[in-house]
Amino acid sequence: MPASHLRLAGAMPRTRRPTRAMMAMAAMVLLGCGGRGDSDVASRNGTDAPVSSRAVVLFLGTSLTAGQGVALEDAYPALVQRKIDSAGFDARVVNAGVNRETAAGGLRRLEWLLRQRVDVLVLELGANDGLRGQDVDSMRANLQEIITRTRSAYPNAKIVIAGMEAPPNMGDAYTSRFRRAFGELAETNDASLIPFLLVDVAGDRELNQADGIHPTERGHRIMAETVWRVLEGVLRDRADR
Repeated sequence: MPASHLRLAGAMPRTRRPTRAMMAMAAMVLLGCGGRGDSDVASRNGTDAPVSSRAVVLFLGTSLTAGQGVALEDAYPALVQRKIDSAGFDARVVNAGVNRETAAGGLRRLEWLLRQRVDVLVLELGANDGLRGQDVDSMRANLQEIITRTRSAYPNAKIVIAGMEAPPNMGDAYTSRFRRAFGELAETNDASLIPFLLVDVAGDRELNQADGIHPTERGHRIMAETVWRVLEGVLRDRADR
């Protein structure tokens, strides 16, 4: 798959309960400094690319999805594309990850992204809202609006929600409400849920870069496996219909 396409181109993950260190890391990673940002969006969104018959899997997310600190081909969306190809699905990944993105920011970008067809939306947003202590209801409303608008434009689109964690210093009440929001969104919208995108990665020094907050290539490989355990079923169900 050409890098230009990848640039923007289920079974449940392991259920090991996140530790507090994992929760903190999950939130921190999405507010990381530097890296790919809004100036790169035009090269990733693919909205001016020729129309293709291939199904489009849109990853709408943060620096984690953008692959902060690793080569584009080593970021987890590109690794997922390889799994898609190996499994024989006729689908291409579109990576719409942007550094420091919030749920509100993703919503602001959505109209532009929806200029291309979306068959599967992998929604990886919200952790920056949690890190900043923003209102959980507002975050959830923004994520819901993203789902609603996507399905309004593409009624048959499948939704995959990547759950994240708020830092423990926000307090038990806040972190619990934050965690529940992703599951509630999945249930309300008949969407597939990845309970914690950084399971088995967050808090592990060997799987994160020197800054301690962004996954290494090996970390991205684990994330790709976590996503694939859910996404494979979604793509297979779509192909069988």
